[in-house]
Amino acid sequence: MSSQGSTAGFLDRYFHISERGSTVPTELRGGVVTFFAMAYIIILNPLILGTGADSSGTTLGTSKVAAVTAFAAGVMTIAFGLIARYPFGFAAGLGINNLVAVTFVAAEGLTWSEAMGLVVINGIIIVILAVTGFREAVFNSIPDSLKAAIGVGIGLFIAMIGLVDSGFVRRIPDSAHTTVPVGLGINGSIASWPTLVFVVGLLICGALVVRQVRGGLFIGIVATTVLALIVEALTHSGPSMVDGKPHPSGWSLAVPRLPESFGGLPDLSLLGAFDLVGAFSRVGVLAASLLVFTLVLANFFDAMGTMTALGKQAKLTDEKGRIPGLRTALIVEGCGAVVGGAASASSNTVYVDSASGIGDGARTGLANVVTGGLFLVAMFLTPLYEIVPIEAAAPVLVVVGAMMIAQVTEIDFRRFEVALPAFLTIVVMPFTYSIANGIGVGFVAYVVMAVIGGRGKQVHPLLYIVATLFVVYFAVDPVLNAVN
Repeated sequence: MSSQGSTAGFLDRYFHISERGSTVPTELRGGVVTFFAMAYIIILNPLILGTGADSSGTTLGTSKVAAVTAFAAGVMTIAFGLIARYPFGFAAGLGINNLVAVTFVAAEGLTWSEAMGLVVINGIIIVILAVTGFREAVFNSIPDSLKAAIGVGIGLFIAMIGLVDSGFVRRIPDSAHTTVPVGLGINGSIASWPTLVFVVGLLICGALVVRQVRGGLFIGIVATTVLALIVEALTHSGPSMVDGKPHPSGWSLAVPRLPESFGGLPDLSLLGAFDLVGAFSRVGVLAASLLVFTLVLANFFDAMGTMTALGKQAKLTDEKGRIPGLRTALIVEGCGAVVGGAASASSNTVYVDSASGIGDGARTGLANVVTGGLFLVAMFLTPLYEIVPIEAAAPVLVVVGAMMIAQVTEIDFRRFEVALPAFLTIVVMPFTYSIANGIGVGFVAYVVMAVIGGRGKQVHPLLYIVATLFVVYFAVDPVLNAVN
């Protein structure tokens, strides 16, 4: 047997590639698709964490945050792929990084190192909950109707992300004096070249899926990127922000241009720049504990909801809707918060954008190794992720969202006590841009409907606990204001 055949055989056995109906080339391609669907976080996370000054006047810096964002994502994505062996990519959670920047640093007055210390503590707590089996028990207590609703909600959520990031759906400014919060394109028209590129890319990806072309989503990203490069060369649309002012007809994040250079050594000086105890002395034990509680609940259920949806989409669940080896996967996921906080990149968690690679055929952790490897390479080769604009990756998110919504057929909408919690779960996720919010509202509604309908004894005791915790979670701002 050749060394190449021996290597392929080892990969097949270790990652269960054939067992899950995949191939090595499919996993490699799926890993690349997932990376380009997630790569925007290397640009977006520095804008959220790297630009604002804390109470001491310290700014993390965009280049430093970009480096540690890629580093943490690469390390955790590879680790999850090798240990849990599932194709779920990791990166800084968008809801949590906003929470850290806006609430912890800007509103509560923590320094960046103190805020990241709370993220690390949050991760340690989540790991403990996973090791003890509590996270798995909560996962298994979720009724099938809510599991399906979580999958549908996440499908709508990632489709919404794609539509908004591409400029196809835009927020209407308050100055317009209208009660309509969002609209189509610019003044109801697709009036920018980047958005037109997205629309063409969406049609390309959709057509390739309809024709069942192998690697269709990967081909779609490549074709749309080439189109974006040509359009930018001809139109010079530029970025969406020019001299600090909005430029609606520009590209949302990365401007598709051929690179003039190939990057350099990354600045990883933010690694280890966290303070575990500083927040407790600055804002008090009670206030700091409430901040940690908010992080834990958001992290806990964001990851659980995403794993539920991705597992079902990839057909990795058993007959009871459970993911084999879930406890191990949840332990590794909890470590993502520790690594992210320790790297000053914010909590790293399972990324819903992994659905893009799964939609292109990825079924194993080998895809994660590819995705993670590309994140590490991106630290050195900046053009790797700046060439592909979000408008070229967004079509994949919309297509995969359409795939995931098929799970809605598993919900019995004829029973209103099932329909209302499922509906709220589905709509709250995209409307609030939060998986945890959707799950929380759905859980609370499910418990209340069950009690009112005389089925309170049929509800798993853990759901009562979780619903109560979410009530506290939704009221945490008034509680924090009272404490302060």
